[in-house]
Amino acid sequence: MASGNSSARSGKARLFLFGMVMLVWAICIVLRLVQLQVIRYGDFVHQAARQQQRAVEIVPPRGVIYDRNGQVLAMSDAVESVFAVPSEVKDAAGAANALANILHEDPKEILARIQNQRYFAWIARKLDPDTADQIRVLHLPGVHFQKENKRVYPSLGLASQVIGYVGMDDTGLAGIEQQYDSQLRGTNGRVIYIQDARHKLLERVEKSPSPGANVILTIDRQIQYFADQELEAVMRDTHAAAGTIIVQNPRTGEILALANRPGFNPNVSREITPLVLKNHAVSDIYEPGSVFKTVTYSSALEEHLSKPEETISCDPGYIVVGGLKIHDSHHIGVVSVEKAFAQSSDVGAVKMALRLGPDRFYQYMRAYGFDQQTGIELPGETRGRIKAPSTWSASSIGSMAIGQEIGVTPLQIISMVSAIANGGVYNLPRLVAAVTAPTQRYQQTAFQAQGQHRVISTMTAAQMRRMMEEVVLEGTARRAILDGYTSAGKTGTAQKYDPAIRKYSRTEYVGSFVGFAPVNDPAITIAVILDSPHGAHQGGQVAAPVFKRLAEQVLAYLGVPRDVETKAEHERGLLRARASEGDTEEAEHVGGDAPVAVLESAPASQPQPSAGKLQRLAPVAAQQSAPLAVPEPQQPVPAKPGTVVLALGSEHPVPLFVGHSLRSAIEVAQQSGFELQVIGSGIACEQQPPAGTPLPPGSRVAVRFTR
Repeated sequence: MASGNSSARSGKARLFLFGMVMLVWAICIVLRLVQLQVIRYGDFVHQAARQQQRAVEIVPPRGVIYDRNGQVLAMSDAVESVFAVPSEVKDAAGAANALANILHEDPKEILARIQNQRYFAWIARKLDPDTADQIRVLHLPGVHFQKENKRVYPSLGLASQVIGYVGMDDTGLAGIEQQYDSQLRGTNGRVIYIQDARHKLLERVEKSPSPGANVILTIDRQIQYFADQELEAVMRDTHAAAGTIIVQNPRTGEILALANRPGFNPNVSREITPLVLKNHAVSDIYEPGSVFKTVTYSSALEEHLSKPEETISCDPGYIVVGGLKIHDSHHIGVVSVEKAFAQSSDVGAVKMALRLGPDRFYQYMRAYGFDQQTGIELPGETRGRIKAPSTWSASSIGSMAIGQEIGVTPLQIISMVSAIANGGVYNLPRLVAAVTAPTQRYQQTAFQAQGQHRVISTMTAAQMRRMMEEVVLEGTARRAILDGYTSAGKTGTAQKYDPAIRKYSRTEYVGSFVGFAPVNDPAITIAVILDSPHGAHQGGQVAAPVFKRLAEQVLAYLGVPRDVETKAEHERGLLRARASEGDTEEAEHVGGDAPVAVLESAPASQPQPSAGKLQRLAPVAAQQSAPLAVPEPQQPVPAKPGTVVLALGSEHPVPLFVGHSLRSAIEVAQQSGFELQVIGSGIACEQQPPAGTPLPPGSRVAVRFTR
């Protein structure tokens, strides 16, 4: 009986023990399931996804960069890239050797890329079609292809610092590509490849990328080409360390061309260095030298502290300001303010600045846009360097008057000159005309001037244009005289400061010329700046000829009406004059021209302008200006020596300008709707055509002034 009870208790104990074991086992199973299904669920899903899926980012095509006329400056092209899935590569060393032979790379580097990754490794990106085809025919296990977009620049190095370039991941690294990267880049897409345990592809899921927006620049590709060619030529001739040319529309502030040297080809990114990436037009500051006298003189004229016809003594050829002795390059004695400016007198400029005083002088510098960023749509713009008057030394005003002791950018300088060309109104310089949607094709965009403000009056601007024209006709920039157009500007030859000796160098200079054309209705402003040219270094020697060649090309390309005789037209005029005196043999060479009306010149008793100046400034028959209404052909009237030839039109009589002051003559011209071409200064003594001549509104009348 006792043994039976003991056996029953032993059976219950075993049953209890078995139940406890089963309970513990069940609890363990539940805990493990909780761990797997709840606590580590996310980890295992992620791990499974890594084993079963691989994702490849699809970079969208970047937006197109156009010039102002719809010419493509930068675009994206679909190309092949090669990648490897290391787990699928059966013979990594053999694959690396085969790929290296085609890609001309070290096989060890390719093998390292494959072995250092588990799921995905780039082998080569953005290949040309021939190279991609050579790899494709190998049929290497684990080596796959992926479509990518490669940035292409059809114009090669044209405007390279403006456009910039992109890296291998399609990120903008310079220029417009960097500044507008977020708009040009678009939104990435993704391709997901799903495979089984044996790496067999089961499914491909793709999320399409969204392409980037398009950017339309104010740059004109043809004008940019002209500028690049001229800069390349002058750099070759002068061996300058660097050079910049900017072409601007003074009416709107649009940059039509911006060329820098040295440059680069954005299609060959491996050859790009920090030196060639530098955009000298916006990131370099330099002492402008005599070009800055334009600010000095215009400020004094605006404040009525001087007049162009006023006489000023530049004796004895130097002036002392705050202990600093400032010399003229040559002694010019007592001359008019106009001539002092044309001859680039340092003494005259310093005297103008002393009349202004530090505060007013500084205010005009700021009004012209110096010591502040223009906001141009390019990275790396500097504001320049102009100290506040409170920090000036006793000699600072003298140094600043002649463009020393300050730092400016080429972009600031051309914008200042454009303000004078634009009747005294300053426009912020701009490079981007519009940003358009990815699906929107190019369309012509009307550009609106930005940041307009008046710096000087219309009268002061007219006086400065005439004084700057004298710089070209009679002063330091005679090599900037154009064939068929009037031109104006200012030269600059600035000594570079040498920090090693803490003095201005006697061997290193910045030669420059900034000018505009035509004078009375400027269509373009051009700045030419050369850093450290060898040999000839003065702005009138090295920069003014570049302005001449470039301006003639650009004006002709834009179809700007000529406002003076060309050399060929002048020669035909001489033949006509000889024919009128009976030289019939030479007259035969003039045949074929349309009949013209001839207006006699002013009476011989009045002072006669020089032939050369009249040929440059007075209206002529052969001008390619806006078409005039011409009456029915009449018998040609023989031309007399000294006459000015005009096309006949219907219209308004030319008012009498003789006897008026310059200011009064400008007001009369504005009221009557005619454009005034000013010669000299003082009181009007002669005009062409004479008063009462019928001409269409907007025609140009040449008026000579004398003191």
